[in-house]
Amino acid sequence: MNTTTVNRDPLYVAILKNVITVVLSLAIIYINGTLVHTFRKHQVFNTNSRYILYIHLVINDIITLSMMILLQVLSYIIYTLNVSFCIIMLILVTCACLNNPLTLAAMSLECYLAICFPLRHPQICTVRKTYIVITVIWVLSLLTILPDLFIIIATRPAEYFHSRVFCLWTNIVTDAILEKKKDVSNILLLVIVFLILFYAYLRILFTAQAASVNAKKARNTVLLHGFQLLLCMLHYIYNISIEGLSMLFPKDTLAIRYVIALFIQIMPRLISPMVYGIRDKMFREHLKRYLLPLNPAVHPKKVQKRKI
Repeated sequence: MNTTTVNRDPLYVAILKNVITVVLSLAIIYINGTLVHTFRKHQVFNTNSRYILYIHLVINDIITLSMMILLQVLSYIIYTLNVSFCIIMLILVTCACLNNPLTLAAMSLECYLAICFPLRHPQICTVRKTYIVITVIWVLSLLTILPDLFIIIATRPAEYFHSRVFCLWTNIVTDAILEKKKDVSNILLLVIVFLILFYAYLRILFTAQAASVNAKKARNTVLLHGFQLLLCMLHYIYNISIEGLSMLFPKDTLAIRYVIALFIQIMPRLISPMVYGIRDKMFREHLKRYLLPLNPAVHPKKVQKRKI
């Protein structure tokens, strides 16, 4: 049973789109994978709550890009997917996308505690508590999706989950009330995260240590988190952008969907490696050993731990 009619690109267009997407995504995944490898290999990173939260952000980007590549390639090869398989993949992508703003909020609070409460910071931001925060982030993300899934399971016949569909949330969740609920929960989430970032930035700005180098770096880091949050918000205008442009250019729907996916879903994933992998001195020095193997290796003992 096929529940969806899908327009197809010409073969050469489909190949070109997939090559561009896959090559670009794999390049970003490689850089992010190198960051994860660097994190795992050096104790100075995996015992620091700041870097643990950052790597969680990177891993979510890897999950998102991997699922997107798989979904796009499969959509061009076999066009429609089994509904159950599609739902599992979409849940992974959605959770990863929702995790990012929540992780940015946690990273901003960590910066705030490091600058405003330096003596209590080691007791508050322990490795164990950091992993508890990450677990809570995943639970919150799942709680925004699972009610929709339970409603779909309760209202659709069993045969529906063995049918095939073009794998988009809009083709799975067709209830207008559920769509409205998703929009409201997304807006609420982003507003809460924005307020946390704004609060952390102001407290760091007006702290007694505001003139110190560490405080200035922390302020810049929180501002970067704010910029990353804006990029996360692009995800929530994805469907609106496609629908609006498709109404203006109905013959170019496939091209519109591809370009918007490229600039909203893929390109922003370049930002996370830049924030810590390039901007952070300690991470940068260790990263050179893997990204630039021809350069002289940086001895780990020569790189001193620093605060952002």
